[in-house]
Amino acid sequence: MVLAGVGTTAAALEWTMAELAKNPSIMKKVQEEVRRVVGGKSKIQESDITQMKYLKCVIKEELRIHGPTIVGRKSTSSITIGGFKLPAGVSTWINLWVIHRDPAAWDRPYEFIPERFLDAKYNYKGQDQVYFPFGLGRRICPGVEFAIAEIEYAVANLLCWFDWELPDGIGAEELDMRGSTSEPSYKIIPLRLVPVPVSKPASCS
Repeated sequence: MVLAGVGTTAAALEWTMAELAKNPSIMKKVQEEVRRVVGGKSKIQESDITQMKYLKCVIKEELRIHGPTIVGRKSTSSITIGGFKLPAGVSTWINLWVIHRDPAAWDRPYEFIPERFLDAKYNYKGQDQVYFPFGLGRRICPGVEFAIAEIEYAVANLLCWFDWELPDGIGAEELDMRGSTSEPSYKIIPLRLVPVPVSKPASCS
C-alpha cells in the first residue's frame, strides 16, 4: 500500500502545485488561509489542517481533474450496461475522466474551481456516484485516508513557508498542463517552480 501510494501522491502534489501556479489568485487565497491558521507557530500541527477548509477544497478539485487512479472491475455474471452486453468474468474500466467532467453534474467542469466544494457534501468514499477519485464500493483504495493526510500536510507546508514563482519569465497562461496517459498521470513537461522563502506567515509580520 505504501509503495503504491508513492507515485500517486507525487503526481497529486505536482498537479496541485501546477494548478495553483496556473491560477495565482487561488494560490494567494489558499496561502492566506494556511498562514492565518498557522499564525506564529514554527510547525504546522494536525489540528491546524482541520481548520484549512479552502485547502481541502483545492485538493478535492485537483483530484477531480487529475484523478490518481484507474478504477477497474470484473463482472461476476453476464450483464448489460448501456446497451453493451458484458459476459461473466470480463474486466471493465470506469472512465473517471468523463465522470468528473460531466456537465450534468459539474458547473464549468473543465475549470479549476475549488469553491465548488465549499458547500458540497462530496467526500472520497464514492457514495454519490459522481465524485470518486479513489474508486468506490468495497474495493475503494485502502490507502485513501493516508494519502489525503499526506497530501494536505505537504501542500500546507509548501504554501506556508514559501511563495512560488514560475521560472524564466513564464506566464501562468503559458504553463503546459498536458498529462501522460499512464497511471497515475504525470505532467508531460515536469513542473518547475522557484521557491521564495518566507520567514514567517504574512499574518504575523
